[in-house]
Formats: sequence, structure tokens, C-alpha cells
Amino acid sequence: MRLRRALALGTALFATAGSLLVGTAPAQAAPAPAPAPAPAPAGQAAPALAARAVTLASTIRLNNCSASLVRYPNSASTDRAMMLTNGHCYEGGFLNAGQVLQNRSSSRSGTLLNSTGGALGTLRADRLLYATMTGNDVALYRLTSTYATIQNRFGTTALTLSNTHPTAGTSMSIPSSYWRRIWNCKIDTFVGTLRESQWTWHDSIRYDTACDTIGGTSGSPIVDASTGQVVGINNTGNEDGQMCTLNNPCEVAPDGTTQAYEGQSYGQQTYWFTTCLTSGRVIDLTISGCLLTKP
Repeated sequence: MRLRRALALGTALFATAGSLLVGTAPAQAAPAPAPAPAPAPAGQAAPALAARAVTLASTIRLNNCSASLVRYPNSASTDRAMMLTNGHCYEGGFLNAGQVLQNRSSSRSGTLLNSTGGALGTLRADRLLYATMTGNDVALYRLTSTYATIQNRFGTTALTLSNTHPTAGTSMSIPSSYWRRIWNCKIDTFVGTLRESQWTWHDSIRYDTACDTIGGTSGSPIVDASTGQVVGINNTGNEDGQMCTLNNPCEVAPDGTTQAYEGQSYGQQTYWFTTCLTSGRVIDLTISGCLLTKP
């Protein structure tokens, strides 16, 4: 798991290959202004703008993990906003294999960041909509504020969850609110079964080998660099080369054989949420084709 480790990691980690420390990128010419998007239908939140450099805007710093402010593709501006992080970042601790939580009261809070990692203010949740560490590693919270309220107060719009499976070779960014740092990487391939200790995940995203995420990056969104949409959530990496142990995930082949790659990092897909929504944007695990793990 990419939970926060000892803070003694320090600033020496901020210069490792394959990552970008916010504020240290070389100067570039300002891009031409993007054309104005078409107005959104009344009551519906404007879709995320595409093809802009990923920043720390819309990320949320938790006490032990990273998180992000997210919306469904058809979310309305009057909807309660949502916060996405890992299931293993749940405030009640790690969930057991096979455990699914839905519609639980919560008082989780985090700090909303601006594009350069500055603190804008505190966002609070009142409900855990869904969480699991089985099949996927996700936790989705409902916040006390609407998207419109957050935009009016902080000038921040939510990241949009993609409703399609990502593609191998795609350039992506992983903005970590905990470290206020961005990793720029690529999707290498997808792993049918990934196992770590008692937990098993499916169709996991394997990063290119230069993508050296560290403790504290758990819950960071995986953002498609070309669309600006969230295609996954960063969750783990093999730290010591061990096989299928805590902090050392292994890839499981169809015949049951396992392989571990020291230093390899992984994420989980998030379009699964969009396969389980009612017309009113409520998670319903009984919907045909719903990919989220059922209790």
C-alpha cells in the first residue's frame, strides 16, 4: 500500500526520476488560449477541460493519504460533491478481504489544494458512499458542500471520472496532495489479478518502470494527460521484492503462478463506478454490468 511512511523520507525523495516536483518545471511559453467550451445544460456541472497540464488543483490532502475532488460525467452543479481515495485509506483502518461498506456516516475531512499545492480550505464528508479493498481499492465519500458551493468559494472544479477503460501506452499524471508532488508516467499494461497479503485486485493498472510512487501517494488520482479525466487511483507498489506480502504485491497468472517485480507500482481503475449508477447518480450494485465488488 502507498500509505504515508516515515516522514524521514524527506526532501531527498523529491528529485527521483520519473516525477515532477511542483514549481520546479522549466519555464515554457504560455500555451494559446483554449476555445471556450459549450455551455453545460442548466443545473449540470460543466465538464472538465481537456488537454491541459495536470496540476495539484482539485486534490485533497488527508492525514495519511492523498485524495481528490471528483464528479461523475453527468453530475449536476447542485449535487453534493464527492471525494475519492483508496479503500485502504478508510478512517476505520484496512478493510478485510471481501468486505464492502456502503452509506456509512463519516466525518472525514481534508485540505483542498490549489494548482501549486497551496491550501484553500477544509472539505468535510458526511457519508462514505462506497469502500472496498477487494477487486478494487477505492473509497468514495459524499461531502457536505455542493459542486457549485465549492466552485464559488474556492474557484475549484472537480475532476471528472472517465466512463471508459483506459488504454495501454497512455500518458498519465499522478498528483499527490500528500506530498504536493506530481508523477508523470505511462500506463504499461493491465494485470488481470494482483495480490497483496489477503487482498486481490483485478484489471489493475501497471505503470512504466520509471513511475516511482512512494508512501503517501495512496489515493492519488491517475489522470489521463490528454483528456484531464480520472482513469484510476494509485494504490500500491512492490517495495522489497517479496512475493504477495504486505507492501509487496505480486502478479498472478491464469495458471496461478506468481511473479513479483521490486519497485513496480500499480493503480486501480475507477470507471467501474460509472457502471453502477442509477439515472439519479446513485450507486446501485444490483445494476446489470456493475463492476464494483458486491458485499
